[in-house]
Amino acid sequence: MGDSRVAEIAEKAKAWTLEAGARLALSHQEKLNVEYKTSAADIVTQKDKEIEQFFVENIKTTYPGHYVLGEEGLSDVLPTDTQNGVVWIIDPIDGTTNFVHQNLNYAISVAVYIDGDPTIGYIYDPIKKELFSAIKNQGAFLNDQPLSTLTSCRVEEAVICFNHLWLVPNEKVDYEKMHHLVNDVRGVRYLGSAALEMAYVACGRLDSSLDFRLSPWDIAAGIVILNEVGAEMTTLENQAINVFTKSSTIFSRPGIHQYILEYLS
Repeated sequence: MGDSRVAEIAEKAKAWTLEAGARLALSHQEKLNVEYKTSAADIVTQKDKEIEQFFVENIKTTYPGHYVLGEEGLSDVLPTDTQNGVVWIIDPIDGTTNFVHQNLNYAISVAVYIDGDPTIGYIYDPIKKELFSAIKNQGAFLNDQPLSTLTSCRVEEAVICFNHLWLVPNEKVDYEKMHHLVNDVRGVRYLGSAALEMAYVACGRLDSSLDFRLSPWDIAAGIVILNEVGAEMTTLENQAINVFTKSSTIFSRPGIHQYILEYLS
């Protein structure tokens, strides 16, 4: 696909993302209808569905040959082969719990993968009005200001991000090793939005983000952005990340990624 075609798709994605963000910001004046998915901690609102439907309708109308993979599963043009064609990967509200409880710390995540290649990524925080964006090989940006290539740091200088559940007995990781990691780093944070956490690694607000149960829509846009700033990213097993497969993930600035893997190995 030519550069001009990619640029056109990116402009459409940007415009739709900003419009969706404006809708979400206004929605805090409304009463939300909250439903449970798998547990009380796994929730969805009518706004998740409305925003995803907004993207699905725009994509189907403008690009009828494209495919859509969204968290709420509202598209009937699902990809059968993610390595061929144009696939939009959308999380209408990444951080729904924050959206419901805090009215902040959530984001819209929109990515476009072309023949399996991470090509376009947008992560938009509609409350802070911060748009993180990237097109492959064209750099990453925060509100149109270029993001610098990430530099290395030491573990003791690092602020890392992960869920508190990994500090108690669990099936995903040795929690005692996590205790050692916590003792050695400068600080630990948790935003509750994987997309924002990846964006914050990209702009240097965080040095590493760890998660052990992410889906394609959580990480697709962030991968595009992080690629442009030289971040390191692997699974917990130090394998390449397949965005279309749910897996553990570690996203870091250079210099500490391997050390974090050693703590967890």
